[in-house]
Amino acid sequence: MASQDPCPSIAYVYDDDAERRFAVTMGTGSISLLFYAFPYGHDSEATNIMSLVFFFLNLALFTLFTVISIARYVIFPGVWSTMLSHPVQSLYTGTFPMGATTLFNIAVNLINQRYHFGGKGFLYTIWVVWWLDVAISIICCWGMLHVMQTTHNHSLERMTAAWLLPVVTLIVASSSGGVLAPALHAHNPSYALLTETFSMFMVTIGLALALMLLTVYLMRLIIHGLPPGATIISVFLPLGPTGQAGYSILLGGQYFKSVLPLGYGSSEVLNSRTAGENVNVICVCVAFVLWSLASMWFIFALMGVQHVLRRSRIPFKVPFWGLIFPNGVYANLTISLGNTFDSPFFHIWGSIYAGMTLLLWTLVAIRTVIMVYTTEIFEAPCLEDVDLGRITPVNGNAAPVAPFPRSLKERATPTRWDGRDASTSRSRETFPNL
Repeated sequence: MASQDPCPSIAYVYDDDAERRFAVTMGTGSISLLFYAFPYGHDSEATNIMSLVFFFLNLALFTLFTVISIARYVIFPGVWSTMLSHPVQSLYTGTFPMGATTLFNIAVNLINQRYHFGGKGFLYTIWVVWWLDVAISIICCWGMLHVMQTTHNHSLERMTAAWLLPVVTLIVASSSGGVLAPALHAHNPSYALLTETFSMFMVTIGLALALMLLTVYLMRLIIHGLPPGATIISVFLPLGPTGQAGYSILLGGQYFKSVLPLGYGSSEVLNSRTAGENVNVICVCVAFVLWSLASMWFIFALMGVQHVLRRSRIPFKVPFWGLIFPNGVYANLTISLGNTFDSPFFHIWGSIYAGMTLLLWTLVAIRTVIMVYTTEIFEAPCLEDVDLGRITPVNGNAAPVAPFPRSLKERATPTRWDGRDASTSRSRETFPNL
């Protein structure tokens, strides 16, 4: 193999973990949302400033990772089809639209509504970009499920919580629609109603699919046992769809309570005097049920982690970033229910959990920075996925002069699961990164 000096630069463009990087933006965005929603000192300059700090950090990371991903597929166009044929890596395409939606909430609630930046034009720009994100989310959901059925080779034993990623895109996009709708209502009630109605459509489909997959995932855990080693933390991932769906439905109930009855048209349902109140009560009840399900998975996760810790240590892996978003949205739903019920319990528990999520983000970020400094973060892509002896610069750009790296293509086939270095490949490929 050629010298490893150019390894980091090439890995950053070619790295087969390219899609998983957006889990970093998802986690960072959830921290920004938690500062904005924090019940103690809410809307104070301190919490707003911290929310903006994480927002702009998230924006910078999202922009950087997007540029890297575009460069990756422009320089190595064949990697796109190879990635889509991979039974696990392809699922992480859903992290891109979900990473983008974490930016919308703060851009609307804090930057546009609180600080009045950009006015109506800025709000409509976010709305248009949100529809683009919705389109990508829909493609990820229906498209990847179709690819899983027709192209990939899956089995119950090899199932991971990463199967949730394509369907959760709809849930996350719907929550941003719930944030946009009240802001749009002041300018165009029809656009706002369309946005929230479509958001409820998306969360219904996304939640239904997620609950189906969670049922199968629980059966997989019972039959085949807990994930080994560092992959045990994947049991926290079900907090993501349940927590975010609860938040999205809660926002939907609040919006319909404020706009119903419509006061026009001939629909008896939409013009009923109690329609808004009834919809809101139903949505609150559903959100509480989903919070209860998320709490159930949280207890399962704690029991699973302590079971593994009693037998071995859990080494740090970069995919630990996948822990932050599901825990962050669970904390956010808890705080939101506290506001709805005016409940000290939900406020206190949500605040504690938000603090633990911030601590987790800090620890993972510090460890990741250290790995970047020591280039440890680049070792796997360079040594396993890129044969540097077969890559040469062309016009200043790295380009393959031979077929694409063999290991990535091998992992697109079922034989990779039982092939060379099974322990390493299994830890990388079975670890979900939601």
